[in-house]
Amino acid sequence: MRPAEETTISPLLIRLCAATVLAAALSLTTGGSALALSVLSPDQDERAPARQSEEKQILQALDGTTLPPPGPAIDRPQTGAEDAPATTPDTKAAETPANNGDQSAEIIIDMSKLPQPVKHMREQLVEAAASGDIARLRPLIGTGDKQTQVMNGESDDPIETLKSFSGDPDGQEILAIILDILSTGPARFDAGTPDEAYVWPYFTGKALGSLTPPERVDLLRIVTAGDLAGMEENGNYNFFRIGISPDGKWKFFSGGD
Repeated sequence: MRPAEETTISPLLIRLCAATVLAAALSLTTGGSALALSVLSPDQDERAPARQSEEKQILQALDGTTLPPPGPAIDRPQTGAEDAPATTPDTKAAETPANNGDQSAEIIIDMSKLPQPVKHMREQLVEAAASGDIARLRPLIGTGDKQTQVMNGESDDPIETLKSFSGDPDGQEILAIILDILSTGPARFDAGTPDEAYVWPYFTGKALGSLTPPERVDLLRIVTAGDLAGMEENGNYNFFRIGISPDGKWKFFSGGD
């Protein structure tokens, strides 16, 4: 027969073992699914302060660090429209003398370089042509020895001659051609001589084979692609042209070679 002490201790040992097993199980459950325990018993989540401390240490360790700079494909400055390459003709190159047959010419793109009388006559021609009334050219043609040479003088009336070369009876096609021609720059021929003239368009002073792509676009605003092909075969511009003398006289309106 066991002593009374052994009978009392055995149930206590059993309870202690059961408590130990339960504690171990709870420990494993807490480590594998802390979130589930937190949901079941929020007030018993004793690990929260420890996790916050660890997160704080991680943030402190990362504090002051920076990402590496982007590669060339990313770190590229934006280019504005004002930085885009210009597509207009090279003014410096265009203003150097160019040969057209036996004639040498200075190509002028900057209209501010024209003599004031030449600029004034050009403006008057543009205004008259834009009006749509071909008769408004008459005061600019002049009379007598100072009369503008219109084509080959096929008529005593220069206005009627202009109309005869227009595709419409009122001469408005010719007015449109005048506007197109004067929208370009001129070529200056025979500088410093009595025959000096500023001749529009500037293609009259350039070999067509030397035209840049922007210059070809300028020319195609005046003639068709078929006309340009024919000109290139002949080697020179052969459409209408306008000549103004340095003193502002409208010298001629002509066409052909």
